[in-house]
Amino acid sequence: MQGLIHIYCGDGKGKTTAAIGLAVRAAGSGKKVLLLQFFKDGRSSEFSALAHVPGIEVIPQTRTFGFSWTLTPEEKEEARDYYAGLLEEAFRRAGGFGLLVLDEAMSACTTGMIDVARLLALLREKPAELEVVLTGRNPSQALLDAADYVTEMKKIRHPYGQGVPARKGIEY
Repeated sequence: MQGLIHIYCGDGKGKTTAAIGLAVRAAGSGKKVLLLQFFKDGRSSEFSALAHVPGIEVIPQTRTFGFSWTLTPEEKEEARDYYAGLLEEAFRRAGGFGLLVLDEAMSACTTGMIDVARLLALLREKPAELEVVLTGRNPSQALLDAADYVTEMKKIRHPYGQGVPARKGIEY
């Protein structure tokens, strides 16, 4: 089976949720799933559930850096090296997996934490049967062109606009 490239993007809620749903579906069908989240520390509630799903492996985040706009040039370079290494690790380990989820990959590209050209090269070189999901806001035109599926989550209304903070088990 040919592995395709999915993008879940937009300003609405549901990008990570859709990617995790596909990961569970793939695991339920016997596929091995590898998941990497950029900018997240693995404490989101879905990881408690994913730990009990056979066939899903998560590449752990061992470092956090804060928001890109708060980092010094030295911290940005350190973060770039770290995230570039995680991206390389994910594709190096992806052989034998049926699905690779790169959550917040577009955000990592937009903030310069991973190189779009390198991500595109890795997508071109991926094993033919590997399905890849990229999530995040503002995908580049080059990433959109490389994708087989593009789904945009559009925010119509969100309680955050009325001052409701993110809620455990719903937004994280």
